[in-house]
Amino acid sequence: MTSTTGALPDANGALSAPAAPPAPSPAAGRPPAFQPLTGSELVLGTIALSLATFMNVLDTSIANVSIPAISGDMGVSPAQGTWVITSFAVANAISVPLTGWLTQRFGQVRLFTASVLLFVIASWLCGLAPNIGSLIAFRVLQGLVAGPMIPLSQTLLLASYPAAKAGTAMAMWAMTVLVAPVAGPLLGGWITDNIAWPWIFYINIPVGIFAAGLTWSIYRKRDPGPRRVPLDVVGLGLLVLFVGAMQIMIDKGKELDWFASGQIVTLAVVAVVSFLFFLAWELTEKHPIVDLRLFARRNFTMGTLSLSVAYGLFFGNIVLLPLWLQQYMGYTATWAGLATAPIGILAIILSPWVGKNVSRIDPRKLASVAFIGFGLVLWMRSNFNAQADFMTILIPTVLQGAAMAFFFIPLQAIVFSGLTPDKMPSAAGLSNFVRITAGAVGTSLFTTLWESRATMHHAQLTETVNRGNDAAVQTIAQLMASGLNHEQALANINRMIDQQAYTMAATDLFYLSSMLFFALIAMVWLAKPKPGGAAGGGGAH
Repeated sequence: MTSTTGALPDANGALSAPAAPPAPSPAAGRPPAFQPLTGSELVLGTIALSLATFMNVLDTSIANVSIPAISGDMGVSPAQGTWVITSFAVANAISVPLTGWLTQRFGQVRLFTASVLLFVIASWLCGLAPNIGSLIAFRVLQGLVAGPMIPLSQTLLLASYPAAKAGTAMAMWAMTVLVAPVAGPLLGGWITDNIAWPWIFYINIPVGIFAAGLTWSIYRKRDPGPRRVPLDVVGLGLLVLFVGAMQIMIDKGKELDWFASGQIVTLAVVAVVSFLFFLAWELTEKHPIVDLRLFARRNFTMGTLSLSVAYGLFFGNIVLLPLWLQQYMGYTATWAGLATAPIGILAIILSPWVGKNVSRIDPRKLASVAFIGFGLVLWMRSNFNAQADFMTILIPTVLQGAAMAFFFIPLQAIVFSGLTPDKMPSAAGLSNFVRITAGAVGTSLFTTLWESRATMHHAQLTETVNRGNDAAVQTIAQLMASGLNHEQALANINRMIDQQAYTMAATDLFYLSSMLFFALIAMVWLAKPKPGGAAGGGGAH
């Protein structure tokens, strides 16, 4: 385990470098040393930080099973409803690189407490949102203020414990982060079915207020304090412009018929031009918002690309599965949550072992285990059909947890392998920015491809329903014999075709994802991490 300024987990529990170095004191050039907490203060401080982290991570998964209900209430399609997820992810990705500057500018305790309170306000506004536009706007706000919470909770927790017990602190923190994705679908499904979907946001209010108050009462005297540091305003503006334009283009592409629309063409041009200007500016700026020169390092590039592509595939699939279950398999939000929540069980059990051994075992081998696991799980899902029962759907979900345990920590170890301590904050910010952006893009692409493939399958299946098809004629006759008229019988058949088409489209994407995960094994072996490279920030040891 690294020291109290060492490894930090990202939003999924993987350990990485701290988001920003603590602000140095004018005299010594080092942060003031604070004694570890003891007794009740240590217990309450750990609870406060863990609750804030749990609330943050919970919000990345709690909305997944509620999308059909939110879409129905707002009068939009489920594909448009997924903007509730992608808007949060994009805003969160943009705010992550700012964490280092904000920490130094305002002080880590002030920033953390403010982030939690602003997150509570944004959650309250999300619950009150009268339409999809305002809900997306408030989710953007929620994502922006959530950025500093994950790394700063870890920084404060590490400083609360003696160096000898840092491993214990990390294990407790990781358990909190891994339990949240399990609880999210279950809690979100139950609330949606039994109360109302706005309460998936309202539950953050008491938790956040309690966590913020407790954190401030314990840690306010342990803040190194603010100092003035330069901010790359131009780089930040270009970052927001190109990521925002790209995400809106992907989200609205299918609705506006892609490049047949002038709006999509404009967004594409803005995204490309602002990205090129962003590259040029960041490579020449003295204090860049993200240090793109890190991509000159093989381990960072291969690790970040492998992690981000895999995370995009992973996140796209965990959004797609509950949508398919609720819209075409007759699942309630609660049962969709029960079918997706066990993903974290094996992750919770195996992650401590991976964290302990990542410095001894080649992280490429551990990451390969993850990719093989994801590939096999998604191959199993590619064999689903419209008659799949609950256990058939549940088994791959449980097994996926094992792949998760071998996923984040080893890949983060590769990302940080060979980096000097002064490069860790920039590497953490840039790799997490790319990963979170990939998750948002993956969600949008998966829902778009799902609709597109379903339309194709629907057209092909519909062609067989004609007077020359004995099975179709017999089915229509049976339906009419049960009391339906001809139009009602055809509508009933169309619903069955819809179920088959969307199921086939989902299995197409499961199969594609499976093959891509197997292909990622080759990419991760292009890296050459140094022995014991996990010490650079990849894992707890």
